Amino acid sequence: MTTLEIIAYGFAALGGVLVCVSFFMKTIIPLRVCGAASNVGFIIYGLLMQAWPVLFLNLALLPINCFRTVSMVRLARRVERAAASGDPSGIWLRPYMRTRKFKAGDVLFSKGDPATDLYYLAKGRIKFVEIDVELAPGRIFGEIAFFTQQRKRTQSALCLEDSTVLTIDESTMKQLYFQNPEFGFHLVNLVARRLVGNIDRLEAQFAARPYGIDS
Repeated sequence: MTTLEIIAYGFAALGGVLVCVSFFMKTIIPLRVCGAASNVGFIIYGLLMQAWPVLFLNLALLPINCFRTVSMVRLARRVERAAASGDPSGIWLRPYMRTRKFKAGDVLFSKGDPATDLYYLAKGRIKFVEIDVELAPGRIFGEIAFFTQQRKRTQSALCLEDSTVLTIDESTMKQLYFQNPEFGFHLVNLVARRLVGNIDRLEAQFAARPYGIDS
């Protein structure tokens, strides 16, 4: 066996080991890094041994693994910044959301509807009818229903004016959670903040009620 062959088989072995290691990864970023490193090992092997199928396959897979790694690193950084600042806006989700436009008077969802999407208000005004609360642009909403047993809307959302809303469906949210668990923790933190705000508002309304019996 020549020196060239020994080097080639060494890189192939390294690539194989990294593929095996990737199966034990629990989160997507380390998995993609291992995948990209294994691609490099097999590419070198393919070049040295002129194993063209192996070479071309890994040349195709390497940019995919690199792209997914960079995407998830960016998401992780957005989540970390949002969590550190306590930002409840959900702007870090925007690259994964679809844009929808609504007219004044349109109902985004009604109380009791199945929860299928998470929303971000980019422009306009939204009113939660049952509690008579308006939402200003730059806020995420509709997340609480995903954490209820019935998975149904707890409020009705009405557009008070022409509005631009960004949406993300439940399937994409689950993918983001499994790819980056910190996303899930931040989403839970967002729900907790919203619930605390609702409790504070109810307590203030209760405290403002007049007491006593009219004579």
